[in-house]
Amino acid sequence: MKRALIRRPSPRITEGIVTHIERQPVDFSLAREQWDGYVRAVEAAGWETIEVPGGEDFPDGAFIEDTMVVYRDLAVMARPGAEARRPEVAEAEKVVEGLGYSVGRIESPGTLDGGDVLKVGGTVYVGRGGRTNEEGVGQLREALAPAGATVVGVPVTKVLHLKSAVTALPDGSVIGYPPLVDDPSPFPRFVAVPEESGSHVVLLGENRLLMAADCPESAGQFASMGYEPVTVDIGEFQKLEGCVTCLSVRLRGVG
Repeated sequence: MKRALIRRPSPRITEGIVTHIERQPVDFSLAREQWDGYVRAVEAAGWETIEVPGGEDFPDGAFIEDTMVVYRDLAVMARPGAEARRPEVAEAEKVVEGLGYSVGRIESPGTLDGGDVLKVGGTVYVGRGGRTNEEGVGQLREALAPAGATVVGVPVTKVLHLKSAVTALPDGSVIGYPPLVDDPSPFPRFVAVPEESGSHVVLLGENRLLMAADCPESAGQFASMGYEPVTVDIGEFQKLEGCVTCLSVRLRGVG
């Protein structure tokens, strides 16, 4: 069973936090249209979407990925590095627990955003940067150790989250736009892409890659490798340092 947690954008999305880019006006109506398109693309690929309530209350609430890290049947609830985002976690925890996942938590003084966590097989890369600290990395390592996961901390200084810089293809290759990757050496197989947005893919299954619509060269590169790009316009979310991974939590471990 393939399920994805989502949370609809808030009318307050214009207040969302920006850190590494210059603030731009965000059109809420257009953001809702783009979010609807994203959800349709996920569902068309065979995923059941489950909406987490409370989106209207949180400017950054649509970026549901930051609320947790899911590994097999365990959901480790995050403690976001931006204090204003910590209330986003409670409703997400209720939903994932209701779906049958065991629940762990990152506790103070640890901080961790789900967007800083990239799972590649049994290796879990965690970005240490503005939102996730060393204590958060250590707590996640301890939480995932019983499942046999290897947690590797990597530096993140040029972008908001690790998955703003790199994601992974179905064959385990890590992809990234070199100017925004602090150090590719921790990744055994690194593939450079020609556009920033080309660094961000969601694995939909059957070699389909969900991608932003503004990286045609990267989409062409992946098509030449035998993958099927599925593109969506998420321009309003990109103004808030969002990408395709941020807008859902993909669940495969229970059900």
